[in-house]
Amino acid sequence: MLEIRGLRAGYGEAEVLRGVDLDVASGELVALVGANGAGKSTLLKCISGLVPSTSGTIRLAGRSVTGVPPARIVQGGVAHVPEGRQIFGRLSVADNLRLGAYSQLRHLTQAEVAARIAEVCRIFPALSGRLAEEASLLSGGQQQMLAIGRGLMARPQLLLLDEPSLGLAPVLVAEIFEVLRRLRQAGVGLLLVEQNARLSLAIADRGYVLETGRVALSGVGTTLLHTPEVIHRYLGVTATRVDAADDGRAAGLAARLKSVLDR
Repeated sequence: MLEIRGLRAGYGEAEVLRGVDLDVASGELVALVGANGAGKSTLLKCISGLVPSTSGTIRLAGRSVTGVPPARIVQGGVAHVPEGRQIFGRLSVADNLRLGAYSQLRHLTQAEVAARIAEVCRIFPALSGRLAEEASLLSGGQQQMLAIGRGLMARPQLLLLDEPSLGLAPVLVAEIFEVLRRLRQAGVGLLLVEQNARLSLAIADRGYVLETGRVALSGVGTTLLHTPEVIHRYLGVTATRVDAADDGRAAGLAARLKSVLDR
């Protein structure tokens, strides 16, 4: 689904990505972990066309999208759920969802847009009775559901998610990952950025560890989770203390989410 080779990008003279290689297959959940400033969010923005690359290639389903405008990338099957949700608080919930299909509106009838909104409401029932309300009145968990629902309005083949569990209660995190399970089963590729490295690697098919703009490690998610280098650098404990240092609630949540994704 997604193939990245030798990707370099940054802001002005500051280079953030330094030759990244990465792949995501259809129906695969890939975790991207690393310290703050490693380039995780910048990589997602490059894929969705918000940050231009300086070299390298990005291919979606075999077609190059390197340098393609963001609207055309959305039309090509990519949706980006940004960090911090970035909803339009003064607009209604329904209008926020309509904006998710903005690049396709000229080709959709009102009935087709309404059907997509109804589909999002089936996925996230908490939104169904609040379509006319301002989005700012939603709870944090409902706003995250709205942000994901807005991305789904474009019917993506590849969904980019930046910190979807940030600040949410465990029960809401489990609900969101149940949605990701269904999307994965439907063949959608998922590229997930999570600050919680233990959680994201425990549930991922594969993972990549970014370090100062480069891929330092990659492999099966659960294998990376137990790699001493990852344990020491990203889980904040030494390899000999990992079992004792594990937070019981975090480990239990990771196990529950993995069981959800593996159904």
